[in-house]
Amino acid sequence: MPENNGQLLHVQGLKMYFPITRGIIIQRKVADVKAVDGISFSIKSGETLGLVGESGCGKSTTGRAILQLYKPTAGSVKFHGDELTEMKGETLRRERRRMQMIFQDPYASLNPRMTVGNIVGEPLDVHKLASGRARDERVQELLRLVGLNPYFVNRYPHEFSGGQRQRIGIARALAVDPEFIVCDEPISALDVSVQAQVVNLLKDLQNELGLTYLFIAHDLSMVRHISDRVAVMYLGKIVELTDYQTLYDDPKHPYTQALLSAVPIPDPVIEKERQRVILEGDVPSPTNPPTGCNFNTRCPRVMDVCRKVDPKWQDVGEAGKEHWVACHLYE
Repeated sequence: MPENNGQLLHVQGLKMYFPITRGIIIQRKVADVKAVDGISFSIKSGETLGLVGESGCGKSTTGRAILQLYKPTAGSVKFHGDELTEMKGETLRRERRRMQMIFQDPYASLNPRMTVGNIVGEPLDVHKLASGRARDERVQELLRLVGLNPYFVNRYPHEFSGGQRQRIGIARALAVDPEFIVCDEPISALDVSVQAQVVNLLKDLQNELGLTYLFIAHDLSMVRHISDRVAVMYLGKIVELTDYQTLYDDPKHPYTQALLSAVPIPDPVIEKERQRVILEGDVPSPTNPPTGCNFNTRCPRVMDVCRKVDPKWQDVGEAGKEHWVACHLYE
């Protein structure tokens, strides 16, 4: 994918392999878990890119590899044109001020032994941004920003509901005034009624603070609500990427079509008439992905070439609209 002006983040050929070793005293590598296998995309400043796919396809690993929480096996991650994969130590720590993460589980991502004030204020201490009264005032300001009572600073995480804990996690991410936030399935552990509140909060914060999001999720209908563009991931690779309206109106890849056919439509007439795409079989192991297209073992429109040749990542959009897809049907 070409690198254009106006891009905040540019990812090219990103790979994240986890080695499988055997042996007790002398360990040797016998295979790799190909969690992320050569993906490319970009995110413009101020936009939200939704990343969707089945569990285990590599979505969360992608987010962590971008932030260098995992050191990528190969590929390039450029933030404001600076190569993150080559940074280490103090240089990377300073750069992390501009990139933060909202974690999936609001129960596991907050230290139960720390008060809310210390949890939200910890990034201020790490980056030496505020201390004393200024720090306390900043913490209270952040709690107000996410819709929490600023006098909750002396309470502990177990005293809050799941939605309130996720708001604390959001406040912590905002503490250092980041430009880019990876939202790693921030609503999947919440009740449906609370999910909409958290998504609306993220949209309001984006408009107010000019934030850029990589929004990782399972729920395609919720991704449509918050995202400007959507990338569909399968077994470590992105198979389709375009703006949300085009993806939902005219999906190109058979896997995207199958995913969208499973999204409920609140109209009984349309719901009764439409045809579901049922995928057979299970997702292959990322340790030993299929030859050719990763989706060929389950694809309802598979051809001989799909089993032999990996499809090209190409733009099939019309009238100046980018619509990237990796499928032999459009070559």
